[in-house]
Amino acid sequence: MNGYYGSQMVSLIEQLSRLPGIGAKTAGRLAFHIISMSKDRVEELAQAIVSAKDNIKYCKRCCTITDNEICPMCADKDRDQKIIMVVEDSRDMAAYEKTGEFRGIYHILQGVISPLAGVGPNEVRVKELLDRIKEEDIEEIILATNPNVEGETTAMYISKLVKPLGIKTTRIAHGVPVGGDLEYVDEVTLSRALQGRLEI
Repeated sequence: MNGYYGSQMVSLIEQLSRLPGIGAKTAGRLAFHIISMSKDRVEELAQAIVSAKDNIKYCKRCCTITDNEICPMCADKDRDQKIIMVVEDSRDMAAYEKTGEFRGIYHILQGVISPLAGVGPNEVRVKELLDRIKEEDIEEIILATNPNVEGETTAMYISKLVKPLGIKTTRIAHGVPVGGDLEYVDEVTLSRALQGRLEI
């Protein structure tokens, strides 16, 4: 690749390909796009990256990323401060916010328990959740981790810690996707859909 583009372009492509989900081809396309941008736009992009790295921190209450001590969701007094939805990361929180259905507050674990990957309960924000439950007037914990082995393990672990405290603990239902054909849905999803059925 050195012979084609020179060391500067190769270095840019290598750095971009280190980003998650960016393969060599996509990194190459991004690199060519960046060098075709005006110098001002490239400097704005570089400054935005550096500024985000320097200024984004974790909310002291829910552990989501924010540029303030407390994130906008935790600071919103119109939200139900007694219901906490526990999610794996800030992107999951954003996904639920897009639905417009949930008006409680969140707790972001910043990961999941995964013994195979060497991630235990101390590596995710479980302690911070338990501290919140002790300090705040919480009535319900909604466990909204992903429906995979790590997500289920994490949900069960948190449930075992929270239930003895007398806090209502619920798990989101997992079911058949809208527009999906039953014949193509796996057995575990169908089983969950049956267990999470609602009266209509």
